[in-house]
Amino acid sequence: MKQIELRGIRVTLHDKQVLNGIDLTIEQGDFMTFLGPSGCGKTTLLRTIAGLQQAAGGTIAIGGRQVACGETGFHMEPSKRDLSLVFQSYALWPHMTVFDNVAFGLQVRRLAKPDIKRKVYEALDKMRIPELASRYPGELSGGQQQRVAIARAIVTEPGLLLLDEPLSNLDAKLRVEMRAELKRLHQQLKTTVVYVTHDQHEAMTMSTKIAVFFNGQIVQVDKPRELYNHPRTLQTAEFIGNAGLQMNFIEGTAAADSSGFTVRTAVAAYPAAGGRLEEGQQVVMAIKPEHIRLYRYDPPEGAIAATVEAVFPSGAETLVQLSASGVSLTARVMGDEDYEPGSRLFAELRHEQMNIYDQTTGIRIDEVNLVTSRGVLR
Repeated sequence: MKQIELRGIRVTLHDKQVLNGIDLTIEQGDFMTFLGPSGCGKTTLLRTIAGLQQAAGGTIAIGGRQVACGETGFHMEPSKRDLSLVFQSYALWPHMTVFDNVAFGLQVRRLAKPDIKRKVYEALDKMRIPELASRYPGELSGGQQQRVAIARAIVTEPGLLLLDEPLSNLDAKLRVEMRAELKRLHQQLKTTVVYVTHDQHEAMTMSTKIAVFFNGQIVQVDKPRELYNHPRTLQTAEFIGNAGLQMNFIEGTAAADSSGFTVRTAVAAYPAAGGRLEEGQQVVMAIKPEHIRLYRYDPPEGAIAATVEAVFPSGAETLVQLSASGVSLTARVMGDEDYEPGSRLFAELRHEQMNIYDQTTGIRIDEVNLVTSRGVLR
């Protein structure tokens, strides 16, 4: 059964169209993350699913039941949609204990006191905080408050759990801990989760699927590995990747030859196998820093000469800024490597890891394999 179906969702705020015809299906049990820069519409879509924002157009169905239709004005209230929402600000009542905060939704439903107590402690146990039941929010750390907010969301056993950037207020160590807790919780409860973030690392490590947003539209929906390895557009390729690491882009031109095509760039010419290239087509080749290998001596065939411009050690890895034939490249080397600025190295660009994009449309060109004298590497 499809858990959530969105068809043609449009939302206008302050006379500005924020969502432009969103179509998306979220399967039951998915951990779907809405990923994109600030202002792209991901939180607005989450609020529209929750019923906190009314759609101007399109339909929403949850569990096979229509809950909103923009054309007819039908809008089911949030309390009837069988979902819970965790806000970025936690939204705990400061005058109530942890137990009472978590129990509130059950009390509204008029459950018997023994059932409320049992369910509250089950939720606190799942979040590993039963010892905090008698404390007040003001006595808790940020991480503990976040766990309480999630316990309150899951205590009613909703079919859908919505989380709006829930870790953004935590420090780095707590964010890592809470990522692990949320992933464990999803695997344990089998609940459908919709998660909003602008953090690529969060999205990649926690999700079963990721929807990438730009300017009120979804540009790609994929599993994390496929999204990371094959971004559909240049814009997505720039956004996806390791935090702080810029994707390498090399401009080139496709030229037909006797064996097919060659992509000519400032650093090298790459024979190409496969279709979908045209004579004179302007392209951009994209390669991640971790897919550039550096050699001081005895470079492999196809490696290019490069000069070290800057080195950024960070313990477990080292980033090396290079210049090759006027093209700036960044390589990621595992370990604490010492390269002298101004020194000459050889860089091997792993052809099988490259993606090629049309420079005009920014869309990835499929079925093109870069070739070396050792054969097709893809």
